[in-house]
Amino acid sequence: MKLIRSIFATTQVLLVLPFSNGFQASSLSPSCIATTTHPKPSQQQKRLELIKLHMAEGDVKKGAYDPKWKKTLTLAEQQALENGGKVLVEKDKGLKGNIAVVFKSGNVTKTTMALPGQPLSDAAVQAGAFIRYGCKKGECGTCEALCNGQYIRPCISKVPADLRSGQEYLVELKAIKAKRVSSGKFYTAKSIVLGFWNNLLGMVGFVKTRRAAKKNWEERQEYEDMIKMRTKELKAARLAREAEEAKLRAAGLITDEPEELPELTPEELLQEVAAIVFGKEKAAEIMEEKKEQDEKNLVKM
Repeated sequence: MKLIRSIFATTQVLLVLPFSNGFQASSLSPSCIATTTHPKPSQQQKRLELIKLHMAEGDVKKGAYDPKWKKTLTLAEQQALENGGKVLVEKDKGLKGNIAVVFKSGNVTKTTMALPGQPLSDAAVQAGAFIRYGCKKGECGTCEALCNGQYIRPCISKVPADLRSGQEYLVELKAIKAKRVSSGKFYTAKSIVLGFWNNLLGMVGFVKTRRAAKKNWEERQEYEDMIKMRTKELKAARLAREAEEAKLRAAGLITDEPEELPELTPEELLQEVAAIVFGKEKAAEIMEEKKEQDEKNLVKM
């Protein structure tokens, strides 16, 4: 049947192409012949049943966007699909427990079965209810929820053991709102004015900084010129002094031989050292005291 359809489609294309502008039948290649394929009835039927199942559970609204990638079906959903789209209740899903725990967050309600003493966080995971945790120690209060008029913390709370079999345990969770970010405008009157003002401040600051830098540069140049002038003066004075010494050496007034120092007695040497260290007057007093002390020592002897 498919072969007959392909031959029929090819014949139609060959009959139409010669009458079109710029095309010839000889330029036709098999790759440009399109064939229409239809999904298998069984796959289409399964898809409709799956959508019916999701609509029955309230996960997909009528007329909403149907994404290509979807959440993997659970065993209970697969069983419901096999049973003709009939939604199973908690007891028929094979969940262990005799207490129905209901998690309510806004308009979304998730129900599961749990055992007495079972951690409430495990029951929430089993039910598919989202709880935002923080420390998971019961200290921060991020997961705080309302239950029977009292606030509990599911991270450390457990299913009460005093509930009767078949009794529901309702936990009202915090409704999490999606953050909506408003689309901002790139150019506004305020942004243009602020941009102009910012540029103006930048130019004023640039001028001030440039003036201060110019003043600093001028002061530095003056200081460097002063150093150069002082260096030239010292160099000229040194050259003049060397020239004067050369003239005196040529006249024989200055010799390079070291002067002979006179020989000094120990007392004279001590007096010279004392004069250098303490001054001449103090040195004279010290020498007088030393002389008197020496005379006393001679008398005692």
